[in-house]
Amino acid sequence: MSTFLGLPRAVDTSQLRGRPFPEAARAAVADPQLRRNLGDATATIRAKRARVVGEVPDWESLRAAGAAIKDHTLANLDSLLLQLEAAVTARGGTVHWARDSAEANRIVTELVRATGADEVVKVKSMATQEIGLNEALEAAGIAAWETDLAELIVQLGHDKPSHILVPAIHRNRAEIREIFLREMGAVGLPAPADLTDSPPALAEAARRHLRQKFLSARVAISGANFAVAATGTLSVVESEGNGRMCLTLPPTLITVMGIEKLVPTWQDLEVFLQLLPRSSTGERMNPYTSMWSGAVEGQDFHLVLLDNGRTAVLGDPSGRSALRCIRCSACLNVCPVYERTGGHAYGSVYPGPIGAVLSPQLTGPELNATLPYASSLCGACYDVCPVAIDIPTMLVHLRAQVPHPAPERAVMRAAAYAMGSPRRWAATRSASRAGRLLGGRRGRIRSLPPPLSGWTASRDLPVPPAEGFRDWWTRTHGSPPPATPPPAAGGDGAGAA
Repeated sequence: MSTFLGLPRAVDTSQLRGRPFPEAARAAVADPQLRRNLGDATATIRAKRARVVGEVPDWESLRAAGAAIKDHTLANLDSLLLQLEAAVTARGGTVHWARDSAEANRIVTELVRATGADEVVKVKSMATQEIGLNEALEAAGIAAWETDLAELIVQLGHDKPSHILVPAIHRNRAEIREIFLREMGAVGLPAPADLTDSPPALAEAARRHLRQKFLSARVAISGANFAVAATGTLSVVESEGNGRMCLTLPPTLITVMGIEKLVPTWQDLEVFLQLLPRSSTGERMNPYTSMWSGAVEGQDFHLVLLDNGRTAVLGDPSGRSALRCIRCSACLNVCPVYERTGGHAYGSVYPGPIGAVLSPQLTGPELNATLPYASSLCGACYDVCPVAIDIPTMLVHLRAQVPHPAPERAVMRAAAYAMGSPRRWAATRSASRAGRLLGGRRGRIRSLPPPLSGWTASRDLPVPPAEGFRDWWTRTHGSPPPATPPPAAGGDGAGAA
């Protein structure tokens, strides 16, 4: 037996990072069909969410309660996880602990092999996407079939999810029809030859295809939206009924859950079952809420508790609130950057604003250095987050941690030197006026030489003003503006408590 010391990190980061964001986003922004699909879908979800949230008079109090419960859970995560393990074990389940994706994939693969099955059905799970479980099972000769409609579209299209809640948000109905006609027959019941692109027809084709999978599968793999530590109860909320089919039909159920998905008691769960559906799908409650505690008669149940970098995130006081996230995707639907680039540009299974803070923390900021900059810092994500995660502040915190390019460091050092002396700063201001010549009649500088070319590669630069503030003050007051005294050492001037 080996002993592990220290905080486990995500070792395999292939599902949590991709190309640098500016490079990946460039292609997405140039695709008008993609932007139309994203714009229509996010606008619809935004409007639904705003309507149902507006019905709740104490929404802000509910939001504060959700944040407080999550913070309490994270502060007591060690004892609550042991409580959960004891409760699940007492009810006939088996709990496994996985430090990273390699351990989690190995545990699940061995459990499936022990049943003799060569295929499994899955209900949508971000945790299994994070660890690349489908790929690991495929390498072991086991086929994993997604049963969520949007996940099925993504899988049959040999694509990747673009949204946390609506993974196929970047596809329109005509594209989905073409995917069903082309792919369904190769892996199961084919789609009808006369399939149209109407939503009922597409849903019926998926239903017939998936029913065959449900009835033949001997193993199901699920995620979990929440786990109640006091009773060992796990919960999955969904709107299609596929989750309930997965959780009840196969004789073996394996759940992979991030360790932060805990709530202490059933009373705490009540808060999140109000926050989640209104924030995610704009509904007052989920059509299907499935709960199970341990194993039921005739069924074998295993729970895999996944760390994969979460305790390292917990160790950062400025970043740990990202673990409050309940994966509602409200922040994606209001983000102007996400609406124009879609989820693939983020290179991680966690796209959008929450992905821009969570992915760098799980992998280490140096491996996702561009994601903290994939934001306008407008604050819309914070306004809609049901557990009040201050994403803009966390993005600024992460920007300070990522490695900066040498040209940027050189420019910042030069700026610090110039601003370190009134005389040098005055000389710099005078010299900068020569830059007005670069703007010509447009009054905007379109191109600068390296290392400043990085700025003008994607935006114009305003020309320096003809007259700065200090010059204006001197001209209108007859003397230079008074010097600002330096702050007193050891205090901020607010007085001692």
